[in-house]
Amino acid sequence: MKSPKRILILSSDAGFGHRSSALAIAAALGEQYGDRCQVNVVNPLNEPRVPGLLRRSQQDYDRVVRNRPQIYRLGYRMNDLPVVSTLFLSSLTLLLFEGMRLILQDYQPDAVVVTFPLYHSALNACYTLTNRHIPTITVVTDLAEVHRLWFHRVADICAVGTERVAAVAAQRRIKASKVQITGLPVNPAFAQKPADKTALRQQLGWEPDKITLLAVGSKRVGKLSEFLRPLNTPHLPIQLAIVTGGDDAAYRELQQTAWQIPTHLYNFVENMPQLMQAADCLVSKAGGLILTEGLAGGLPQIVIDAIPGQESGNLDYVVANGAAAFAPEPDQLRTTVEQWLQEDGRLLHEHAQHAVRLGRPLAAYNVASLAWEAAQSGSHPIRRFNAKKRFATIFKSPTLKTGKL
Repeated sequence: MKSPKRILILSSDAGFGHRSSALAIAAALGEQYGDRCQVNVVNPLNEPRVPGLLRRSQQDYDRVVRNRPQIYRLGYRMNDLPVVSTLFLSSLTLLLFEGMRLILQDYQPDAVVVTFPLYHSALNACYTLTNRHIPTITVVTDLAEVHRLWFHRVADICAVGTERVAAVAAQRRIKASKVQITGLPVNPAFAQKPADKTALRQQLGWEPDKITLLAVGSKRVGKLSEFLRPLNTPHLPIQLAIVTGGDDAAYRELQQTAWQIPTHLYNFVENMPQLMQAADCLVSKAGGLILTEGLAGGLPQIVIDAIPGQESGNLDYVVANGAAAFAPEPDQLRTTVEQWLQEDGRLLHEHAQHAVRLGRPLAAYNVASLAWEAAQSGSHPIRRFNAKKRFATIFKSPTLKTGKL
């Protein structure tokens, strides 16, 4: 029996979407190729050789995006400037190189899949200084507004979720032959449509015949209970399913609420595909993961929050395509729900049709196929190796390029 192909997926815990996409791809690879494929999902920022400042940045992300969104926006914009981005990449190369080298040495991958944009320069350095290139696939986890750090020449394939991101890749001078519109990878379970939504609701203990709003929060979503409070009236013919996403404080607050409509509370869940398939509408923030999951489940969405930066681009994309509405205030959420329920839910159904049109529930399988195909060739020598030139290319240093050291 042949040795299994080794596929290494590099991700991060700075936000839910990067790791969730990585796990979705891993699940699709396991489902499609079984023991012919050995998959490892690794977070390089947890590598002990990586400086503590970078390791802590994952935890700091939650705090900054929730409490200092404008500071996050400023940093996002600054790092998207060409000069700043070049300096930032050079710093990342130095900080991540040793940890990345050890990871590649330990796992000896036949192909590498990247779902977080900070790893490309360190990968490029490792490939260059060992004179071996490993087939590399970048999976961009945003729907519209995309940071330039996602686009790096080290990637052989750039897998994107939408035509809009493909256009951005072209603007960043990524060859069209490298860009694949796969959709954003979500749990493969989204591809399995329920035969009977009523039976699924009964299985979950929900009212089988009521319009169901699934509200999803997290520690990055402030004031979830404040938004849901105006919906807590028997005049609305709905039921709520609320997932607080591990936000214990929000979960306790919602538990203490005197609900006047059927309400089902969850803190952290592992059956999100099932919950979405049983719901009629999604209420959430504009994170790439949650929006993409909603689209894959055919759910129209009411967005109540968007972090400045890539999330505002995600929001613009789903609203412009008719799959969502934006309700940044609690009263606007209730007004939107009331409007969508009028005329036997005409607007609700129209938005649902647009969500189905945009949804790509097979995205994880698409990326898995690309990774499997890439792994067949495995690593190969870099042609015309010149250490000095390659080193200069890594850091983009004028001094190194001219040879004036």
